[in-house]
Amino acid sequence: MTNEMELQLKGYGLTTAQILYRMPDHPAFLQTYIWQQYDIAPHFPEMNSFLKFWQETLDGPLHSVRYIHRKLISATDWRALKGEFIIN
Repeated sequence: MTNEMELQLKGYGLTTAQILYRMPDHPAFLQTYIWQQYDIAPHFPEMNSFLKFWQETLDGPLHSVRYIHRKLISATDWRALKGEFIIN
């Protein structure tokens, strides 16, 4: 399992999607689901995989998906430092 820092160093960013879907028993009503995962822009393989799973497995048909993507760190933001603080 890859941890979040490793994913970010590989170019992944945090993707948050607001998914609106129709209630299976009441199609006139919309329900909101928030999905969040580390993913790679611009193709978003993780989000597309989740949406495919949703369409193939779940009963609530999708209405719309809005998303935002943000790289939390990049190679220029990360650098290893070696040092020591001596207190007292």
